[in-house]
Amino acid sequence: MAFNLLKGKRGIIFGALDENSIAWKTAQLAHEEGATFVLTNAPVAMRMGQINELAEKTGSEIIPADATNLDDLENLVNKAVEILGGKLDFVLHSIGMSVNVRKGRHYTNQNYSWTEKGWDVSALSFHKVLQTLHKQEAMNEWGSVVALTYMAAQRSFPDYNDMADNKAYLESIARSFGYFFGKENKVRVNTISQSPTPTTAGSGVKGFDGFFNYADKMSPLGNATAQECAEYTITLFSDYTKKVTMQNLFHDGGFSNTGVSQEVMENF
Repeated sequence: MAFNLLKGKRGIIFGALDENSIAWKTAQLAHEEGATFVLTNAPVAMRMGQINELAEKTGSEIIPADATNLDDLENLVNKAVEILGGKLDFVLHSIGMSVNVRKGRHYTNQNYSWTEKGWDVSALSFHKVLQTLHKQEAMNEWGSVVALTYMAAQRSFPDYNDMADNKAYLESIARSFGYFFGKENKVRVNTISQSPTPTTAGSGVKGFDGFFNYADKMSPLGNATAQECAEYTITLFSDYTKKVTMQNLFHDGGFSNTGVSQEVMENF
């Protein structure tokens, strides 16, 4: 059921890898809600994913870009504005990667060059995206930029490793850049702190299944799905959330405010 929430709006969606990804579902929904957009991902993800299929379904063009590379981002933003025929109304940053996690290095024994790579991809890239949009004056007034995050930025989860630090940094950028983008261009910047979600990226975290089930039992409404996260993201791109900015918004079925649930206590 479509509500035309994004009728006539233009944007860029980063990070759609396959149909399990939140960015993929957001792209599908944005299309249903009347938006036009370009899709972008790192050249390596292009080869792995099925992004062409998504582009076809949503009538979108794909512009490969390394989100850590300023030349790539400049090209992406210029081309997007040109292809879409005007300034942008929304951008989704759905990018995260930890080499330490991938290669099984414990948090207390990091390879720091891997740490820096993960931080650049997962967090600093958000600043680079915002800075490029800001410098090129590519956003319309009341535009909206959203990045996806996780509660490990506030609380300790043993296996989330250096991604927890990356997410904390990402959320801080949303507040800091959000101030200037709001003041100067009336653009809002927010992060969505999503439930653990069985995406290609999320499932890579050690012990994911056990943790997913625990979070589901801890949350009064249960875990939020990737589809539900896409729905929430669309509301943040719409005109109904014009004064929401610099926020980290928990979309987790109530997990973040639950001390302990009946189900979890019964397990002990």
